[in-house]
Amino acid sequence: MQPVADAARIDQLLDSLAEQVRRTGADRNRPALIGIRRRGDVLAQRLGTKLGIADVGSIDITLYRDDLSETGAAARVGGTRIAFDVSGRDIILCDDVIMTGRSILAALREILDFGRPARIYLCVLVERPEREIPIQPEFIALKLRPQPGEKVDVRLSPTDEADRITINPRA
Repeated sequence: MQPVADAARIDQLLDSLAEQVRRTGADRNRPALIGIRRRGDVLAQRLGTKLGIADVGSIDITLYRDDLSETGAAARVGGTRIAFDVSGRDIILCDDVIMTGRSILAALREILDFGRPARIYLCVLVERPEREIPIQPEFIALKLRPQPGEKVDVRLSPTDEADRITINPRA
């Protein structure tokens, strides 16, 4: 296990993301945050607090994934919670790690089922370079380039026991 960030460093990375959002003005036009469950939703909540944005939701992209036929009955569907109208709003979509872009594509499909936002920004805690779909985040806290055979693990409380980012061998 290679440590990358502890709780204090993650808080600094969140401050950096909030500052990036402020600099672009993405926090000025009735913005709302939507996080991809299981850790993007924690990221969205924390950014909402730092930016003073009250409308924060979460989505479960399980049924929108392009590999759903492969997981089939083993797929576990969680809840989606968007308690505000997305139509005409600036949405900041949050996820912990972007790698291939497929999870983000699934999230975009789901958000569009709720309405037509004015704009969707993508905000990620960690960016990896292995994109398969041409999706690029506007807001990035940390860029990592792990070796082949390694994965980036993000842990955020309260989903996890503590905040940390590590690089680990793939199992």
